[in-house]
Amino acid sequence: MFMYNRGNDYISQEHMEYLKKVRIKRFSILLTQILILVLFLGLWEAAARLKFIDPFITSQPSRIFSTLISLYREGQLFEHIGITCMETVVGFSLGTVLGIIIAVILWWSEFLSKVFEPYLVILNSLPKIALGPIFIVWIGAGPISIIAIVLTISIIVTILEILNGFLGVDPDKIKLAKTFGANKFQIMMKVVLPSSLPVIMNALKVNVGLSWVGVIVGEFLISKAGIGYLIVYGGQVFQLDLVMTSVFILAAAAYVMYRCVAYVEKLLVKNKG
Repeated sequence: MFMYNRGNDYISQEHMEYLKKVRIKRFSILLTQILILVLFLGLWEAAARLKFIDPFITSQPSRIFSTLISLYREGQLFEHIGITCMETVVGFSLGTVLGIIIAVILWWSEFLSKVFEPYLVILNSLPKIALGPIFIVWIGAGPISIIAIVLTISIIVTILEILNGFLGVDPDKIKLAKTFGANKFQIMMKVVLPSSLPVIMNALKVNVGLSWVGVIVGEFLISKAGIGYLIVYGGQVFQLDLVMTSVFILAAAAYVMYRCVAYVEKLLVKNKG
């Protein structure tokens, strides 16, 4: 068996071959994803140029690119992106932190968990978007109302997902910790939280999409700037190029945010290992 020295670690030839296959697989997946996107954009552009579709209604990649350049030259591009991203990150962060804290409290107290269970189910079933006009009246038309909408949408899902993860931890692990004299705080920190890490990260990934939905809906209602505002404005004046450009910006921003969450998950799993 051959051993390779990589830093201070010695890796077998078999392990090196395995790592090579993993890298090739990841590269193949990424390359396929890029090719699918390029093919989609190419077919879209070709269909518009050959008049198979009406570019005024569906726009086309070249017109979207021109609109993007125009927004940049007018100094509006990063202004709108920055406002929407700020609202999304703040709402996402608040929803995540508060959701985890409340889930811990409900796990800690079975009495509170039973008391609030029906209310959480009702709130989860309620169309939170319908609360938007109420927040506008209560808080006023501004970024705080939009953040409140995002918080309302994300926090309930976070609580339910993470609480179910806490309650689904192997009871034998908890019994073993109690046998060694661990108190409830130690059980939470040493057993429940580490075991629930995949559930927590999945909840965060779900919240990425929910947060963007909340922000865009809020901007539809009240905002005078942001990606949602550009979509509404473009629709009102029949500038479909602006609408499609805003949708592409939204998709790119949501993807970047999702990748950030995935990177945090990778770091946590690596440190845990």
